[in-house]
Amino acid sequence: MHALQALGVALLDMSDDELAGLDLPERLVDAIHSARSMKSNEALRRQKQYIGKLMQDVDPAPINALLDRRRADDRREKRVFANAERWRDRLLREGHPALMEFEAEVGAVGDLERLLADLDRAVSDRTEKTLKREIFREIHRALAARAPDR
Repeated sequence: MHALQALGVALLDMSDDELAGLDLPERLVDAIHSARSMKSNEALRRQKQYIGKLMQDVDPAPINALLDRRRADDRREKRVFANAERWRDRLLREGHPALMEFEAEVGAVGDLERLLADLDRAVSDRTEKTLKREIFREIHRALAARAPDR
């Protein structure tokens, strides 16, 4: 019963499109929408219990599968972000040699070469910070495009 309630509470964080894709009973969807608008902690606690009760009539497998996909996507995004930070730091430290290695590993480098050259010529801290953010975005974009789904 507690596991079903916890699974039902996880539904509160899902978008309406995700909920629609799960083909849930209308009463459960209505209870989820009601819970999202509740301000009182006690009312929300009772609504979560009610959602748990309604979950008894639902097959939990599709919900678990969706939650697993979301977790995998989160892990993938965290890996890409951390990898982009490592590459940014290395590119800023080593310059062109690291850029050649990045290009060999990832492929096209886009505007990275121009951004690194601009960074060398940056005259103010503000410009330098902006260029570093742009470099990170380019690296992240390239890595995200090549990252495996799982």
